[in-house]
Amino acid sequence: MGAFPKTMPNYDYQCEKCGSRFEVFQSMNDAKLTACRETACGGTVKRLLGTGGGIIFKGAGFYQTDYRSASYQAAAKEEKGGAKSAAPACGKADCCAAPAASSPAD
Repeated sequence: MGAFPKTMPNYDYQCEKCGSRFEVFQSMNDAKLTACRETACGGTVKRLLGTGGGIIFKGAGFYQTDYRSASYQAAAKEEKGGAKSAAPACGKADCCAAPAASSPAD
């Protein structure tokens, strides 16, 4: 394998006068730009911080439950199975219960 490719970070700049935004690839040792690229403008530029640092997730999915331990998954499955016999959401035992089967009136 060869040496790692030399890459430079990209910096975003915005002109304080005309508002144009542009991106420049420069070494970390290079001085910041000061003049707008638009020759007719002549304004000063400001380096924007925090731009271009996005993270891209690729794959089937990234969820906090993907990497749970086997013991945690077993306990969660057991807890989930026992939840079906729990009390109704309202907390009253008689209001949400299915109506009792009544005999037809003669």
